[in-house]
Amino acid sequence: MADRFAELSTRLEELGCEALLVLARSAQDPDLVPFVGSVHIGECQLVAPRSGAARLAFLTPMERDEAAATGLALITPEDLDHTRWQSEALEPADLTAWVAARALELSGLTPGRVALAGHGPAGVIQAACARLSKDGWVWVPGNSIVLALRKRKTEAEVEAIRSAAAGACEAFCAVARLLAAATVIDGALWLEGEPLRVARLRAEAGRALSSRGLEQPKGNIVAPGDEAGVPHSAGTDERVLRPGESLVVDLYPRGPLFFADCTRTFCVGDPPEPLARAWAAVRAALERAYEWSVPGVRGWSVQESVCALLTEHGELTPISSPGTTVGYVHNLGHGVGLDLHEQPTFKKVSGAEGVLREGDVFTLEPGLYHPEQGFGVRLEDLVRLGDDGTLENLTPLPYELDPRAYL
Repeated sequence: MADRFAELSTRLEELGCEALLVLARSAQDPDLVPFVGSVHIGECQLVAPRSGAARLAFLTPMERDEAAATGLALITPEDLDHTRWQSEALEPADLTAWVAARALELSGLTPGRVALAGHGPAGVIQAACARLSKDGWVWVPGNSIVLALRKRKTEAEVEAIRSAAAGACEAFCAVARLLAAATVIDGALWLEGEPLRVARLRAEAGRALSSRGLEQPKGNIVAPGDEAGVPHSAGTDERVLRPGESLVVDLYPRGPLFFADCTRTFCVGDPPEPLARAWAAVRAALERAYEWSVPGVRGWSVQESVCALLTEHGELTPISSPGTTVGYVHNLGHGVGLDLHEQPTFKKVSGAEGVLREGDVFTLEPGLYHPEQGFGVRLEDLVRLGDDGTLENLTPLPYELDPRAYL
């Protein structure tokens, strides 16, 4: 954490800011967690001066032990004169402005340029900042600063992601067991005396994740056939699964704080030739992505290499056919951590957010989509780029279409 504060100081100096102010609705705010760790605190604010100790302002005495666990200097409810503002029943914007003004003052700061981060009600934050601006405070966008600080994961953060990823792997195996146990009756998959539907698989994945203490705040994807041909189609619960069709399963659970992300494509029975060819091309693309994902390379360069390979397989890509909805239609991956999508990026950017570095955790997820032919294929691994420059696969699952490969 000390390294992050040191880097923060450098970035604040580059922006000409005297401090970072994080307005958080709780200590689980992604812009606050990198500085406070895993604690249970409600609405709070962090002031991190460019030089000097960071301070955490919390609003209720009931949270004093959790606040102390952060190891930060504290601005207590008593410091904030909470008895008075509670009795005055301040509007949310007035309360936010009061706490921020007091926290900045107690941190030894006078009105000037401050980087602002955190997540919360836009109207409340706008009104609070407008009030403080009248006193001379100048606000500079600061979310991108914290996002950059979060790019390199600490060992503790990697362990949290690894735990979520292990739960995701268990859920994939649970789904595969149901698929492998299904029988074919009248052109549909049946299990335990009834048609096997998307809802059954989704519930099974949910149970497996829940048993590991994982939640799915952003849902999941269990998309068969033509629905799999549109990358973000979640899949229709009542749809009955059929042999010989693709089934894209994309799970992105979250533990107490950190996400994982993984995708596999299944097919019960013999896959049609177009599906088999697409799977082979996606598998080759994933291997290419692994080869190219080394420290110092730009994510966009890896994307370009994968696009070139898929073009050789006769597929359209975002480079050969910008805006295509058929073939390879998206970027190769994204960082994963406190948010499901964060740095590094595989988009065409010139900044450091597009460079793969040691300590990064990100996905590699090539896919091919042919809704007009009734199928889609995606294979997604969650990987960590280690300090020795090698990739660790945090989701070591089979890649085969046949669910029996998972048993």
